[in-house]
Amino acid sequence: MTAVFSHGRLRLYLLKLLDDGPRHGYELIRLLEDRFLGLYAPSAGTIYPRLQRLEVEGLVTHTAAGGRKVYEITDAGRSELRQRAGELATLESDITTSVEDLSALAGEIQTEVRGSVRDLKRELREATRQTRQSRAARWEPPPARPAANGAPPAAESPLLAEFDQRLAAFTVEVGALVRAGRLSDSQLRTAIRVLDGALDGLRRLLR
Repeated sequence: MTAVFSHGRLRLYLLKLLDDGPRHGYELIRLLEDRFLGLYAPSAGTIYPRLQRLEVEGLVTHTAAGGRKVYEITDAGRSELRQRAGELATLESDITTSVEDLSALAGEIQTEVRGSVRDLKRELREATRQTRQSRAARWEPPPARPAANGAPPAAESPLLAEFDQRLAAFTVEVGALVRAGRLSDSQLRTAIRVLDGALDGLRRLLR
């Protein structure tokens, strides 16, 4: 759970969302994810126990609809919201700040990864050009292709070995950057999504 919702503040925000209208649990999760621009989404294991607690306290109630529980705020829940209006305003401000921080972090990671991918593309192109020039100068035939049964060629290309080295160095550097930042779970999820995007880009490049 993101730090902005520590000390019972998620409970207050759930009341605020239910004050806008009845919702089932996954609607509340989606609304929270939208509020954080997709950079954070609470799990069902985070939301449902809090809804159950709110119901025990008489602040929300639920009805069954289509096999789902639909939660609705009670008069007692609205009364608590009015009493804690100042806390809610502060929470909204803190959420806005948190979203800005997460967005900035995501942008930094994307810039790092994009720069590394650009460097990798440039180095691959340069290595390919140099290899072609070297072959042309020595009148060498191209490397043997794998046999039809999938057996590898007799010797691995030096370019592949260099690629493996650079890929390993990239992995170490990204890991060090992330660990040095002591990222939260939501920030780590953002970093993972960025890396997935970089992988998709490489897949498109190498097709």
